[in-house]
Amino acid sequence: MTARLQMSADTSKKCVVLGVTGGIAAYKACEILRLLQKRGIDVYVVMTRNACSFVAPLTFETLSGHPVAVDTFERPATWEVEHIALAKRADLFLIAPATANILAKMACGIADDMLSTTVLATRAPVMVAPAMNTGMWDNSATQQNLRTLQARGVHVVAPANGRLACGDSGAGKLEDVCVIVDRAMEVLCEQQDMKGLRVMVTAGPTREPLDPVRYISNRSSGKMGYAIAAAAQRRGAEVTLLTGPVSLDAPAGVKTIPFTTTQDLLDRALEHAADQDILIQAAAPADYRAKTIADQKIKKQSGAELVFEMVENPDVAATLGRDKRPDQLFIGFAAETQHVQENAQGKLIKKNLDMIVANDVTAPGAGFDVDTNIVTIISREEIRQLPLMSKADVADRILDEALILKQKLAVRS
Repeated sequence: MTARLQMSADTSKKCVVLGVTGGIAAYKACEILRLLQKRGIDVYVVMTRNACSFVAPLTFETLSGHPVAVDTFERPATWEVEHIALAKRADLFLIAPATANILAKMACGIADDMLSTTVLATRAPVMVAPAMNTGMWDNSATQQNLRTLQARGVHVVAPANGRLACGDSGAGKLEDVCVIVDRAMEVLCEQQDMKGLRVMVTAGPTREPLDPVRYISNRSSGKMGYAIAAAAQRRGAEVTLLTGPVSLDAPAGVKTIPFTTTQDLLDRALEHAADQDILIQAAAPADYRAKTIADQKIKKQSGAELVFEMVENPDVAATLGRDKRPDQLFIGFAAETQHVQENAQGKLIKKNLDMIVANDVTAPGAGFDVDTNIVTIISREEIRQLPLMSKADVADRILDEALILKQKLAVRS
């Protein structure tokens, strides 16, 4: 049981919750803490039991001026649920060093100690600085866990190459503490220009059933919508992501609501749209559905043609555009194969959008299931063509334009 110090949070400062795990590099977390403090950052420390074998909690308590959290069930000095209090206090959750064990827990959502519980509860940006044996770092399980975490928006400061404590040489050495702190400051200083705004983003395809086995869908991967949701959350917005069936991990800190059919999407959107400041319809709903869905699996008909009678689905964008408030910003998407700008401008007016993002899905680097895009951002006042860039960068450019339009709407209303 470690000594408990009186908690006192200086809310005028940015706060980093520093997670320390059980590796030989744990002692370097002391220097990370001191460097963060020199940058004016308030630091709270959470340690694993194994980390306490390398550095005593009292060291971090003395350096930080705050109690160190280790035991999930230890009675706190103040009347608060400690792991939740720390999760809420963080402007950044930094784990350095991060062992293969904590990376695996985070990737799987395991919360069996104070550190894994707290990081699972936080809505703050998360950064990890791994340090481990080269074999552990190169292991396919570790690399898969890292890819999973990065897909969720976790920042990774990759380890350096060098001679390790075990005598091996290779990747796995904790990156220089100055580099880690610089990266942490970059995340802390990211724009928070959407703080206080509520944003609903729709993403991914719909699936319209034909029978219990088959459905009609499209090639939307959801990557663009997910990138927008992650960017908005990173910039301080409260984000609700309505997602179709995709193979993507939800961005950290984003409320996620699934849908399957176009009617599902519309129902979920109408449930949440009224409370939002910005609506971004990036999903790709099917225009048609089967008039009749077979109760049983449809079998081959010995060479005979199979004909489905289709009926129109409700128009999600048109419905949201009809019902939106005067002060509510509504952004749509137009994935086209020809007459891109003309079709997008028609959709902008017809569906009462404030802005539309158009792209030619046949263009290299701008189609489905890729990490890049080439878009034209069209409002009622101007047209802005963007070059080939990552979908993450496109997301930020869309949000930049959205904030400009939102300010104009506020003045008008």
